[in-house]
Amino acid sequence: MVAGVRLDEILAVLRAAGEPTRLRILSLLSRGERSVKDLTDILGQSQPRISRHLKLLGDAGLVERHPEGTWAFFRLVERGIGGRLVSEMIAMSDPDDTVLRRDIERLEAVREAHATLAGRYFSANAAKWDEIRSLQAPEKEVEARIEALVPRDLDLLVDLGTGTARMLELLADRYRRGVGIDLSQDMLHYARSRLDSAGVRHAQLRQGDVYNPQVDAGSADVIILHQVLHFLDNPALAVREAARLLKPGGIAIVVDLAPHDMEQLRENHAHRRLGFNREQINGWLEEAGIAPGETFDIGSGEPGKLTVTIWSGRGIAVPDTTVAA
Repeated sequence: MVAGVRLDEILAVLRAAGEPTRLRILSLLSRGERSVKDLTDILGQSQPRISRHLKLLGDAGLVERHPEGTWAFFRLVERGIGGRLVSEMIAMSDPDDTVLRRDIERLEAVREAHATLAGRYFSANAAKWDEIRSLQAPEKEVEARIEALVPRDLDLLVDLGTGTARMLELLADRYRRGVGIDLSQDMLHYARSRLDSAGVRHAQLRQGDVYNPQVDAGSADVIILHQVLHFLDNPALAVREAARLLKPGGIAIVVDLAPHDMEQLRENHAHRRLGFNREQINGWLEEAGIAPGETFDIGSGEPGKLTVTIWSGRGIAVPDTTVAA
C-alpha cells in the first residue's frame, strides 16, 4: 500500500500514466526492458509517437532510459513514488483484458524474433565458444560452487562482463534486482534473448565498461566477475571497481582460469592473460578493500585441460558514496 505521498506527486504520476498507450507501455515494461523498436512493433504506432510517450513517462519518473550503442532500452523505475504507484496500478489490471492480452501475444512474437536473431549470432560464433568450453573444467561443478557462495534474498546482484548472462540466469532466484554489464552490443542482444527465454524479468542489461560501471557505489550485495579478467589489460582496476560497488559485508566472486600455457587462446580468442594464480587475485582483492575468503580450484583431471579457480571475499572498506559518472 502506498502511504505518505503528497497529492501533487500522485497527480503527476496519474497524469503521465493516464493515457491508453502509456498504460500499455507500462504494462509491457513490467515484463522486462524493451527498445523503442520493440514497442513500435508491439503497439503498431510510429517511432516518434512512442518516443513522445516514453519521454512523458520518463519526465514523470516512471521509466528510465539506458543507451546501448545506437539503441536505447527502457525499463520501469522500481523505486520511489512512481515505481510504487505503477506497481499497484499494474497489479490491479485485468490480465484477461483484450487489449493487454493482445499486447502480450505480440510481445512473445517479438521475443521469438529476437531469439532467432540471437541464435544466428551465437551459431556463427559457436565453434569458438565450444572450443574454450572443451578445454575447461566441467561447468556444472563450477556453477554448483558459485551457487553455494551466493545467499538468497539479495537486493542487488551485479555481474560485470556478463557475456551471455549465464550468471544472471543461474542465480535468478537469489536476487530481487540483477544488473549485467558488458561492452559488446552483440553479446547483450544474445544475453537479453537468453534471459527472456528463461523468464528472467528482474534482471537488467546495460552496455558499459567494467572499468566504469554505471551502478551506484556501495549498492551491491554480490558482485561477480565471471571469466572476464583474462580479457582485460588492467584486471586489477576491474577488481577495484567491483569493490567500489560492493556494500560493506557484501560478497565478491571472481571466476577465472588458473595459470596455463595455451598461447593459442591469445591468438584465437583475444585472451590478454594466461590465467591467474591464487595470490595474484587475492592480493588485488585485499588492495581493493575486500577480505579474501575461500578459494577453490576445479579441474577435469585430464591432461591438457584448463583449471578454473573461484575466489571469494567480503567487502570491508567503506565504499565511495558517489554515483559513477
